[in-house]
Amino acid sequence: MSDHYDIAIIGAGIVGASLAAELAGKARVLLIEAETMPGYHSTGRSAAFWHETLGGPLVQPLTRASYPALADGGFLKPRHSLEVAEADTVATLDSFEANYRAIGVGLERLDHDGIRRWVPRAKPILVAGVLEKLGADIDVGGLHGAVLGRFKRTGCNLITDRRIEAIERTGATWRLAAGDWSVSADIVVNAAGAWADQVAAMVGARSVGIVPKRRTIAQVRVDGDDVPDTLPLTMDIAGTYYFRPEGPNRLWLCPHDETPTEPGDAAPEEIDVAMAIDRFETVTDWRVVAVERKWAGLRSFAPDRLPVYGFDPGVPGFFWCAGQGGYGIQTAPAASAMCAALITGETPGPIAADIDPAPYSPARF
Repeated sequence: MSDHYDIAIIGAGIVGASLAAELAGKARVLLIEAETMPGYHSTGRSAAFWHETLGGPLVQPLTRASYPALADGGFLKPRHSLEVAEADTVATLDSFEANYRAIGVGLERLDHDGIRRWVPRAKPILVAGVLEKLGADIDVGGLHGAVLGRFKRTGCNLITDRRIEAIERTGATWRLAAGDWSVSADIVVNAAGAWADQVAAMVGARSVGIVPKRRTIAQVRVDGDDVPDTLPLTMDIAGTYYFRPEGPNRLWLCPHDETPTEPGDAAPEEIDVAMAIDRFETVTDWRVVAVERKWAGLRSFAPDRLPVYGFDPGVPGFFWCAGQGGYGIQTAPAASAMCAALITGETPGPIAADIDPAPYSPARF
């Protein structure tokens, strides 16, 4: 293995791995992962779903641009998504619908009877909904494996079990160290997820306020035999739960928790699982008869909830690729193409040609 690289990327989750694959044919790239398994904390624990409305209108261009690459790669299984409202949140649903119709997202308004056509045991408490038909489950493992494979086939290097402990700059070169191991690079990419601000501190960059937040999911078995495979990803417009099918009479439930936490190995809390079940049973007539498994992962957000992509305005040779929240997987193809162009100074390829990187720049903080 070489001791010097053009670009060292810290973090081999979906975002770091996708960027590494984009850059691999253009530079000498080293992808560095702190854990034994790339994607251990976030990518590998995601209940990933592609839908245009996740992340807000400023994230939507990255989401829309990524769809063809994900679909053509065979990583998508079509599934609708459904935002639902109770009487006191209909105004929020109205605003949601208007905002996304304005930017061309295809939506269908539903009353309670319309909701029941898709969610057969929906209770009358759900009075309105907005159905988004262009959606899909994402094969996260397949996608992550594909971009890592693409990266390694170029002859570039992935190294695991290396948590970077120090980064120093000498002239125009960075020296990265983990214990008695070290390498140098001209550019350091901060794709460290929940650890992004810690990496920034090592190079003397100002924090942008990346906060890791715990997200909990429980796989449950319910009574009856009427959970359709066509059940949409069903989300509360107020952001207190979502659920989706996962095999015969099984669902994944989430209390839509975003609990600020320290970077580390997230574990589910019993109260969060209980809240997910309670909310699910409040809005449907299904009853949970068993919790089969549960887990938690980390999603990291900047203060304005937009991703942070671009060179640091105060530290030369330090590139941010962080703060993807819950949409890093569904935006990975376009985001990585855009970031690769920013790093190399080349014109972005067709997938990112129409995306303005300015809203994501670290200079906004």
